[in-house]
Amino acid sequence: MNLIDKMIQRAKANKQRIVLPEGTEERTLRAADKLLNDEIANIVLIGDPNIIKDKTQQMGLTNINKAEIVNPKEHSKKAIYIDLLVELRKNKGMTIEKASELVEDPLYLSCLMIKNGDADGEIAGAQNTTGDVLRPALQIIKTLPGVKVVSGAFIMYTQTPQYGEDGILLFADCAVVPNPNAEELASIALSSAKTMQSLIGVEPKVAMLSFSTKGSAQHDMVDKVKEATAIAKKMNPQLMIDGELQADAAIVPEVGKSKAPGSSIAGNANVLVFPTLESGNISYKLVQRLGNAQAIGPVLQGMAAPVNDLSRGCSVDDIYNIVIITANQAIGLK
Repeated sequence: MNLIDKMIQRAKANKQRIVLPEGTEERTLRAADKLLNDEIANIVLIGDPNIIKDKTQQMGLTNINKAEIVNPKEHSKKAIYIDLLVELRKNKGMTIEKASELVEDPLYLSCLMIKNGDADGEIAGAQNTTGDVLRPALQIIKTLPGVKVVSGAFIMYTQTPQYGEDGILLFADCAVVPNPNAEELASIALSSAKTMQSLIGVEPKVAMLSFSTKGSAQHDMVDKVKEATAIAKKMNPQLMIDGELQADAAIVPEVGKSKAPGSSIAGNANVLVFPTLESGNISYKLVQRLGNAQAIGPVLQGMAAPVNDLSRGCSVDDIYNIVIITANQAIGLK
């Protein structure tokens, strides 16, 4: 049974309410129809009910009637969400008038639903930019206690079972923070470990990557990774983490023994934390394309409730898979 199949089983056994704020978008509707047919999650679509009904009929979708459809302009909890937004943002000058406008924005409405306990997670980005998706999430849902930054991880399902966890590795940060400082990098490492544990269900073994292994090179960038490793260890002494390690020393046992003797992580890592966004993003794309790996994500990490961002070029299958991941994140957080 592969990774997605395991997550599907887990999602079916404990159905979560996943809200899709881009409820009139065609790929989103197709994915929702498939998810409802497969009984993966309880789906909430935000959008004009008449538009959704017309598109559903035109597209020949037969399961959308099983979804909850919320009209952002008019629904029973609108006043509740207005009051909630005013309370959450009163120190930032939020007024009832402004909140009344924002609650009709599907991206804000979906986050308020989660904050109020009416949904467990959100998927968006087929029509909206990452910034537009994250802004209301950070304002309303916010990050978990102690988390310095939101980051983006990819689950790399490779064809090399000798590496990682039977070929599965987690790469981070590949999507959000361009050049994290040491404290932020430590936070990314801790979030990535939690993602590995909650989604893959295995003990995380975290390698803090660099172009140096245990002092083989001297540079400010190396010092940052060393400092981040020390911070992460202090924040979670039980976490299996080591750095700084080069990529081969992190995942190849014989190289790890040679370059970092005595390290419990070297050669055995299943979570790879990259020092910068460019290195992480470039690496996952190269592994995906040249190594024919399946790259599942980005999975946004560090939020108090799961919110995941799609590429505007995403496929129906991408949306389907990210909903499965979001459901599993929600289960893990609970």
